[in-house]
Formats: sequence, C-alpha cells, structure tokens
Amino acid sequence: MTDFLSSLLSGDINLITSLVWLAIAAGLSIVGGAIGGVLLAGKDLGYELAAMTGGLLGPAGVIPAIFLGLLILNLLNNS
Repeated sequence: MTDFLSSLLSGDINLITSLVWLAIAAGLSIVGGAIGGVLLAGKDLGYELAAMTGGLLGPAGVIPAIFLGLLILNLLNNS
C-alpha cells in the first residue's frame, strides 16, 4: 500500500495509477456535469433531470481526454 501511494504521489504512471487517476477524473466529471446541467438547464428541464443528464454526459468528453493524456504522458516519460 505504501508503494502504491508513493508511486501515485511521485507521478509514476503505470497501469494501476492510471486506473486510479481515471476513476478520480470520472468521479469529478460526473459531479461537474451534474452541477453544469443544473446551472444550464435546471429551470427548463427540472433540476433533477438536468443533474442526471449532466452527470451522465459529463464523463463522455472527460474520460477519453484523460485516457489520451495519460497515454501521452506515459510515452513522454518512457522516451
């Protein structure tokens, strides 16, 4: 556990730390999408529906971007 936390905090990118960063980014994008949905369409759609659709569609752009970013960082780190 100590090795995992030290590799996570030191910026070492491997499979496990990549999955952890992807999970953190997905969770934050769900929360951000829900907040954005409420702010943009809360009055029109209702706050609950706007939060659900924002939370559902928020990670649609974030997860591929985080995956590509981690892949590029891994390639730059190995060269």
